[in-house]
Amino acid sequence: MNQAVESGYLLTEMNLPHEASITSLAELWAKKYVQNLQVEGTDSSAPLLGLAEVASQEGRIATVERLRQSLRFASAQAWSKTEGLLAKEVQRHHISPDLIDPWQIAEDSRYLFEKALAVYSEQNHARQISLLNTLVEQSPYASQANLGKAITDLPTPGRLSVVIGSEVGQIRRQYTAQDPRVLGFVSMQFHYSGQALLELLSPLEQALVGSYFKVIDDNLYMPLQRSYEAAATQDYDSPALAAVRQLLPISTEIAKALVQRVAEIYSGYSCHSGQLNSPMIKISSIRDVEMFQVYLCLCVLEGSITSIQEELFPLCVMLYPPLKVRWEMIRHMLRLLGQEIGDRLGEPYVTQFRPYLRSLWEMFSAEVLPD
Repeated sequence: MNQAVESGYLLTEMNLPHEASITSLAELWAKKYVQNLQVEGTDSSAPLLGLAEVASQEGRIATVERLRQSLRFASAQAWSKTEGLLAKEVQRHHISPDLIDPWQIAEDSRYLFEKALAVYSEQNHARQISLLNTLVEQSPYASQANLGKAITDLPTPGRLSVVIGSEVGQIRRQYTAQDPRVLGFVSMQFHYSGQALLELLSPLEQALVGSYFKVIDDNLYMPLQRSYEAAATQDYDSPALAAVRQLLPISTEIAKALVQRVAEIYSGYSCHSGQLNSPMIKISSIRDVEMFQVYLCLCVLEGSITSIQEELFPLCVMLYPPLKVRWEMIRHMLRLLGQEIGDRLGEPYVTQFRPYLRSLWEMFSAEVLPD
């Protein structure tokens, strides 16, 4: 039976057992995109006509056409960066070069961008999203009268999460089945391609389109689909599922708080792409802290540390050194994460996460990964 999600669109029919568990987690994750959709760095003195034009269906179609024309070139640029970053890691980690097919990785990446752009350009009749209120607060020239329709017609990024989530999950599974570390090449390819495309847009377009790219970025980095499937094996009122329902809605809030605190502690530190307090680094860092939390949720749902041992840990060991992320910072983040979960969740829920938090701490310890 189709399940209606709060943002106004319908989940397609699912044949997995315990559909409600899958829908519940998918809905929680989709709602996060609606709640966190903001236009950051927008000039509040800019004419509101610009927003109406950009967010209208005609404006979105024009944006999509420009991006599609540049997609192949952006993809080529992205692979050059990905290869430059990770080429040495292939040898260092003894990854079979036969598993890394640049053409297939680029093709999968372009396919995901096409899907994102298709959803972005379609007309939508869902309810008004929170972006409108954000803009009204930011600009003295804003009014619901001249912004309402443009924003109402804009499909939510949460819709893309539902439309493409299972497909991204299949692509993710395809690469992790061979060697989970290959997923690092796919993720970096998509990440760098997205950066190249966003650089072609105005700040307002970047804010809107970037929210859709982030949906796919998150689904590639995080085992969301596997988590939904693991939730399907749980009774709806199981302690494991209850604990995940408590953490998932606040995972972004926790991630933002932790990233801010780590950036303050290591102020002035620069990683591969810039200083920790730069906007782009903060976005990536928040996603990474969210990723750790999703893996914790997956461990709780599966009752096993396997996903961290086989996916998260090898990926981090391959990606963080060339990105110049110090293990000391990861350990600091994990310490803060344990404190946040302990402070925000009740003891019955914390109990579900505690064994896996302890395992994370042991795996990323200074004895295992010295700086």
